[in-house]
Amino acid sequence: MREKAKKLLRLSLGLIFLILGIAGLFLPVLQGILFLLLALYLLAPDWPWARKWQKKLQARYPGLTNRLRFWKGRLKGIYGK
Repeated sequence: MREKAKKLLRLSLGLIFLILGIAGLFLPVLQGILFLLLALYLLAPDWPWARKWQKKLQARYPGLTNRLRFWKGRLKGIYGK
């Protein structure tokens, strides 16, 4: 039950960030790219198209990928799983 709730929350947040990211590409107030990257990160485990884009971005920007892995490890150490 807890896993289903986590998955539903991850998908919901991913879709919200995806909508904000698309809107942010056209509105000067929102940071569209940031929201799209967050959406890709959240949707990649469940949706193949998001996983494909995430892998492309990881190959193109390896430095950013390494930084994200570093911070993900630090956050896991602080907050547990």
